[in-house]
Amino acid sequence: MSSPTIVRFRPHGAIAVAALVALIGAVPVASVSWAFAPVLLIPIAVAVWAWRAGTDAGPDGVRVRALLGERRIPWSDVSELGGDSRGRAHALLTDGQLVPLTAVRVRDLQRLTDASKPAQ
Repeated sequence: MSSPTIVRFRPHGAIAVAALVALIGAVPVASVSWAFAPVLLIPIAVAVWAWRAGTDAGPDGVRVRALLGERRIPWSDVSELGGDSRGRAHALLTDGQLVPLTAVRVRDLQRLTDASKPAQ
């Protein structure tokens, strides 16, 4: 028996690079005065989000991660997978909630549903 396959979806790595460039550009602004120091928090938050956010799918369900938290959703709670006009995927739950699936595009829905099947 093989271990279950987990499919991971993450934001593009260029977002973290852009956050690093923004952080370097914000340092001169923040060094002018302490009042501008909070400007550094924005690129830091974007970099942490890019490192942490994403969606993991496996036979047990889906885990959606954001900047500050995560949500585990068993497949039994998902009634429908779909997308919006911008190509982003979401899950409609049995209780009517619409959960955006971070870093999952409509074109990735087949891989997402394939992950719901147990490994053989």
